[in-house]
Amino acid sequence: MSDGFADLPSLNALRVFEVVARHLNFRVAAEELGVTQAAVAQQIRGLEASLDLRLFERLPRGLALTDAGHSYSGSIRSALAMIDEATRLLRPQAAHLTVSVTPSFASKWLIPRLGSFAQRYPDIDLRVLATDRLSHFSTDGVDIAVRYGKPDFGAGLNSELLMEQRIVAVASPRLFEGGEMPASFEQLQDFIMLHDAHNFWPQFLADLFPQHAQPTARNLRFNQTSLAIDAAISGQGIALASLAFVGADIAAGRLIQVFTQQLRLDKSFYLVWPRKMKQSESLGVVQNWLKQQAADS
Repeated sequence: MSDGFADLPSLNALRVFEVVARHLNFRVAAEELGVTQAAVAQQIRGLEASLDLRLFERLPRGLALTDAGHSYSGSIRSALAMIDEATRLLRPQAAHLTVSVTPSFASKWLIPRLGSFAQRYPDIDLRVLATDRLSHFSTDGVDIAVRYGKPDFGAGLNSELLMEQRIVAVASPRLFEGGEMPASFEQLQDFIMLHDAHNFWPQFLADLFPQHAQPTARNLRFNQTSLAIDAAISGQGIALASLAFVGADIAAGRLIQVFTQQLRLDKSFYLVWPRKMKQSESLGVVQNWLKQQAADS
């Protein structure tokens, strides 16, 4: 029976040889390997002794490969690359998954929860694409999206309700220091109304004060819900936002709900993903995690 690879030089010596052959410099090779220059020289001398031939010419300035060394270095580099590839294939590869959300959904709901996801599922490389543009699953490489609206979202797409949209009025408690929160339409006119692109204020006021007059309050308008929320936190005025986006700020005392009124809309947040014959395991994990987070919020 064969002794297999009994005559092979040590793998460590071959690794050192590959690095020295690349740099043709003991000092630079030692820095890459994290060892002393003397240790590198000793490994090369030992390798040459075991092979009974010279791999390098020692020159006044640096090194040069002998013909044997040049041929051997190419083969050894290929062999080490094969070992590296075989080792990497043994290790579980992180699954890449891209989720598309709006910037406000990302900053006010998803991002605060991502730390717990990374701890629980370290093998899933979750990528967040935050954009107001409607992402395309194939061209943008999106695996799953959170979309605001109501089905149907398009041919070839699955959708599932993530959470209903409940709009509340919020403001910083500092806004009412030394005074009371507004309880009537007239009192509300003393405060600045913070708007986002959805412009829920007319519908909210119609539900809250059915007989209200024309609003005279000052207005600030933002193109992102998250900016209106941040303005409310900093005491700029009263904002309307999804309860899911401001729940943590209310719990932390950064915001208070100004009216008990909640505006319920016929549009909601849905999970949307391409309809395929075979769904990846990581996609199912992310779907379930998102639904669990929505149920807990």
